[in-house]
Amino acid sequence: MYQLITSLVVPRPIAWISTVDLAGRRNLAPYSYFTLVADHPPHVAFSSIGEKDTLRNIRATGEFVVNVADQRLLKQLDRSAEHFGPGQDEFLEAGVTAVPALRVRPNRVAEAPAHLECELVDVYPVGNGNLVVGRVVHVQVDPRVWRDGRADSRLLDPVLRLSRCYGRLSPEVTPEEEPAPHVFE
Repeated sequence: MYQLITSLVVPRPIAWISTVDLAGRRNLAPYSYFTLVADHPPHVAFSSIGEKDTLRNIRATGEFVVNVADQRLLKQLDRSAEHFGPGQDEFLEAGVTAVPALRVRPNRVAEAPAHLECELVDVYPVGNGNLVVGRVVHVQVDPRVWRDGRADSRLLDPVLRLSRCYGRLSPEVTPEEEPAPHVFE
């Protein structure tokens, strides 16, 4: 079922989640089961399959950061997906810079073009996963990707999950090139 469902539900944005445990040890891991669930106030959700360091840290501290990785960070993101023992610093292992967040304890990835600092709302067990819902308490966006009052997805160039591989957005279609809508009856 995993192979089937993850090949059908595509593309999936990747939440590069940074957390900290009660002893202050940093953790960084990518999650492709991720989405926005509300915008006023903003809330996001991701699912952790099984009990991992990220989930334990969030339960313990009630905080996390969603770092939006762009294509330049693909190798570092992929490196942080490897299995490291509890307490190992994935920021160091992946070769990215940890910088303080403004409203929560976990660090953010300095090289990432956007960050969503979150406070835990709740964790809901669902099947073999744990759905983590967080309220976004601070958003930071690199000015290089900011255009006309929003992050420009073409400039953001986020890493996406496509079944067994990573993907990227294709260039935006202009209204003149936009295909006619399909009608389903």
